[in-house]
Amino acid sequence: MILSIESSCDDSSIAITEIDTNRLVYHKKISQELQHSVYGGVVPELAARLHVEALPKILEECKEYFPKLKAIAVTNAPGLSVTLMEGVTMAKALAISLNLPLIAVNHLKGHIYSLFIEKDSILPLTVLLVSGGHTQIIEVNSLVDMKILASTMDDSFGESFDKVAKMLDLGYPGGPVIQELSSKGDAQKFDFPVPLRQSPKIEFSYSGLKNAVRVEIEKQGTLSDEIKADICASFQKTAVEHIMQKLKKLFKQNAPKNFAIVGGASANTCLRGEVENLCGKYGTTLMLSELKYCSDNAAMIGRVAVEQYKVGDFISIDELDVQTRIKVF
Repeated sequence: MILSIESSCDDSSIAITEIDTNRLVYHKKISQELQHSVYGGVVPELAARLHVEALPKILEECKEYFPKLKAIAVTNAPGLSVTLMEGVTMAKALAISLNLPLIAVNHLKGHIYSLFIEKDSILPLTVLLVSGGHTQIIEVNSLVDMKILASTMDDSFGESFDKVAKMLDLGYPGGPVIQELSSKGDAQKFDFPVPLRQSPKIEFSYSGLKNAVRVEIEKQGTLSDEIKADICASFQKTAVEHIMQKLKKLFKQNAPKNFAIVGGASANTCLRGEVENLCGKYGTTLMLSELKYCSDNAAMIGRVAVEQYKVGDFISIDELDVQTRIKVF
């Protein structure tokens, strides 16, 4: 079994995964959304302090599995340095005390392998990764052969939802609340510009759309619940349309056999529905993570760690360090 730790942002999570079967033996996550919601976003120092409290509490429940562990895995990149460090510090302490090897896991690979929790992997596939920090299209051939085909030039898909929610005083995280309000609003009420509509390149940008929403909010002045719902619906429609325009270009060039959406923002039902229609048109198999595994969690980290364990991809205690950003897989 492998014990995996996830602390890249505001979710404290530990999982235990069976190496031979991929079975998830134990999994628990403590979210910090309530504590950060009053600030409209994640406060790194607060997140780090909450990890210090939460991770040991979860680990206490895992002690019965210690004798069966073969390795300790931990997210070390990308993420917030102060929160990543909490997980890495715990992983090092466990590796020393239990005399076990360490596995450093790329958080983005974790999102990709969230598709295969308690399953065998199906590769190759093309992945749309949408989260609070990333909007990328990734060509995944194997654990060690992944290529970024497209990325955002500024804000991410998930980040734009959080920022629009903050503008409207809707709290954090923005994705779920905007999706809920959108169901009550008129998506045609406001004609927000679709980013990079005329660009032939397959890339993303959300800063312009975010600014257009800000201008409209200022123009409206006092915001009724109805206007807020209309802004949410119009924004969500445009945000999803931007992604779909770029995906349609990609599929027209070379439709993948297998396609997946992963990351916290992949839970957006509007986006899922549009991508499902696109895949149906091209006969592409669409793979989706279970909703409970879309956001950050240690189960996905453990699933990657199983693959790394099988190929002997370990790291020494001295070499293990945090990386806030990574350019390659």
